[in-house]
Amino acid sequence: MAAIALAGWSAPISRGASETAQFVARKSSESRAQLQRSYALGQLGKGSLTELCEVFNECRNADWDGYRAEPVSEWTFQLASELLEALPFGAPAPSISAEPDGHITLEWYRAPRRALSVSVSPQGELHYVALLGASKQYGTEPFRGAVSKTLIGLIHRVTRA
Repeated sequence: MAAIALAGWSAPISRGASETAQFVARKSSESRAQLQRSYALGQLGKGSLTELCEVFNECRNADWDGYRAEPVSEWTFQLASELLEALPFGAPAPSISAEPDGHITLEWYRAPRRALSVSVSPQGELHYVALLGASKQYGTEPFRGAVSKTLIGLIHRVTRA
């Protein structure tokens, strides 16, 4: 099992296909989820998952905003949940909302010119834009169960001094 590390954050990644590797990855994920829910080690805790569930329940039907918004699918909800669980220990909790196109957005905000928005699409893509002072960084990448070094770096740059 490899790990991505940046500024004290680490996220496990499993590339194994054997039954043993899958067992280790599953147990690692369960332990990680338990630690993440702890107050001392995880800032996400139940709050972010509860917020995600509330957003999903409010936005799962068509026209949830009164302006013909697309519903948030169960698949998009599942991907957003996996993204939250894949965030490194100590990562600040994002604000969570839905978009009229049926995507779920996770946002880290520190100031008007210091923010990161990550949109989770039903196709499994993460569309992101970060405002970092006078510069902007944006892109799209597939989500395959692990948070990329790029996104971890952007979260760090937005939320740390």
